[in-house]
Amino acid sequence: MDLPTLWFMIIAVLWLGYLFLEGFDFGVGMLLPVLGRTEAERRVMINTIGPVWDGNEVWLLVAGGATFAAFPGWYASLFSSAYLPLLLFLVALIGRGVAFEYRGKVDSPAWRRVWDTVIVAGSWIAALGVGLLLSWNLVGLPIDAAGNRVGGALAAVRWETLLGALAIAGFAALHGAAYLALKTDGPIRSRARGLAIGVAPLALAPLVALLLIVQLRSGSAWTWVPLAVALAAAVGAVARLAVGREGQAFALLGAAVAATVTTLFGALYPDVLPSTIDPAFSLTVAETASSPYTLTVMSWVALFGTPAVLVYQGWTYWVFRKRIATHHIPVP
Repeated sequence: MDLPTLWFMIIAVLWLGYLFLEGFDFGVGMLLPVLGRTEAERRVMINTIGPVWDGNEVWLLVAGGATFAAFPGWYASLFSSAYLPLLLFLVALIGRGVAFEYRGKVDSPAWRRVWDTVIVAGSWIAALGVGLLLSWNLVGLPIDAAGNRVGGALAAVRWETLLGALAIAGFAALHGAAYLALKTDGPIRSRARGLAIGVAPLALAPLVALLLIVQLRSGSAWTWVPLAVALAAAVGAVARLAVGREGQAFALLGAAVAATVTTLFGALYPDVLPSTIDPAFSLTVAETASSPYTLTVMSWVALFGTPAVLVYQGWTYWVFRKRIATHHIPVP
């Protein structure tokens, strides 16, 4: 396997990690006013992701940095073409992070309501934004032979890209509900499990449609296999939730994310950014890759750095693995 193809696969894995970890992270924020009936319950929900939410965002930073270093042509065309939605996405992430830190600084219901609103809005905007960005990359942008966008800032907004935004947001809501069912106890756990089972068909419908569209347009024979695995894993997750097996359901949703990313990036290869103007203008792995020397140095750094990051993040989840309930929350 050549180094450009290897790094294309690594970037796909980084997006897999981000969608899986930040997916439930967004979902918890999105569902804060739905499942949190009291202040204590909302604190329980936030505490489930309190030790890990900022670490989850590292996967996005590494995915963007790896794209910049390994495929500068891909990075330049995608990020400059998607500048406006990317800016809104980053602002939402910043506001959400500030809200997590600030909502507990003043013991005032009005103060907490303001920051809760920021958390909810930031989670929804960020989930929709990352879905829009990924779907732009997967179904293509109106780029010319030089890799520049043709048209205005919203030239790439089409029904397929809006479907992609809904696909990621819907999955994040379901994933967040499953995570809360796994990490909490008492009324929140029951509500989260019931909500996940009830909204699963509606939440997953855009993702299933996006997978089928990408597969039928640019997929190959082998990508039907991960697509089928993704659908089976999602159905299995809902079935396990129905019998109270939240851990198994959460693992199956992880398998669904892995199979989804495999399908989408497998259908994209050997392109990295399709052109909707002319297929001849599409950017490919080979033509946008950095020099062999750069990719070799990156590979050695990744070989030693990646295990350390995985061990540290895994240890964090292990330390905070137990369920949380309202009786664990101290009085303000």
